[in-house]
Amino acid sequence: MTDHRVKTGRKTRLAGPWLVLVLLCSLLAGGCAHQPPASPRAVPPESAPVAVPPPPAAAAPAPEQSSPGPSALPAGPEKDGIEADAYIDTGEEEVKQRPPTIADPLEPFNRAMYHFNDKLYFWLLKPVAQGYEKVVPEVARIGVKNFFTNLAFPIRFVNALLQADFGGATTELGRFLLNTACGAGGLFDPASHEEINLVRRDRDLGQTLGDYGIGQGFFINWPVLGPSSPRDTVGTVGDLFLHPLTYLDPWYATAAVRGYEKVNETSFRIGDYESLKEAAIDPYVAIRDAYVQYRMNLVEKAGPGK
Repeated sequence: MTDHRVKTGRKTRLAGPWLVLVLLCSLLAGGCAHQPPASPRAVPPESAPVAVPPPPAAAAPAPEQSSPGPSALPAGPEKDGIEADAYIDTGEEEVKQRPPTIADPLEPFNRAMYHFNDKLYFWLLKPVAQGYEKVVPEVARIGVKNFFTNLAFPIRFVNALLQADFGGATTELGRFLLNTACGAGGLFDPASHEEINLVRRDRDLGQTLGDYGIGQGFFINWPVLGPSSPRDTVGTVGDLFLHPLTYLDPWYATAAVRGYEKVNETSFRIGDYESLKEAAIDPYVAIRDAYVQYRMNLVEKAGPGK
């Protein structure tokens, strides 16, 4: 009995410290369980999945400062090296300032005729006009120009009527009667004097057709005659029937007189074609665009009071 109690007391004495250690660990474990969660900066163990929070939304960049006006628009797809929005949405005024375009399906033929007319000008027309300019005084050349302008009165008069420009038709009739009677058959232009001020109205059948809504169609560069279009070609043929020189007999008399008129007219404009050709990257395109712009402006001036 004594030995059993002694052994039991030894076990009791040995179990006491272990019991205290177990209780202490339990207290420590309970305290750790009630601690606040770790800070977000704490790195979780590699075995645990890492929940990466989504990055904060980036602040929208401030809009770039741009000058006000129609050209300050969002950039679009490029067109020939120019942004589409800047190319298209530039405002009505800028669009109107762009040179008009015309279809040119006969460009190879037109370019060949351009080179033909170019050689004809430099080899024949210009030398003759320069010699004529040196021989004939300017006063006489102005008189010849006035005469041919007065002679073409039927073209302007009839087309003014066709455009319902009755005021212009009356003006042209008054100019013709006054210049023929008081201007030595049209050599002088008293109707244009400031006291009378009967201003000439430039009218032709091609302009009339354009006023009726007929488009130019496409570009044609005729030999000798130069730039034209189907509409203006028809107009030129129609105007020939109104011109008195058409009815000269024989036919080559008409050609000779019209050739002289062309030489006299060119004597006032020597150097204009040369300047245009030197300034243009492609003289053919420059002449084509200049002709289309000129005819468009002429059509816009058609009608009463213009």
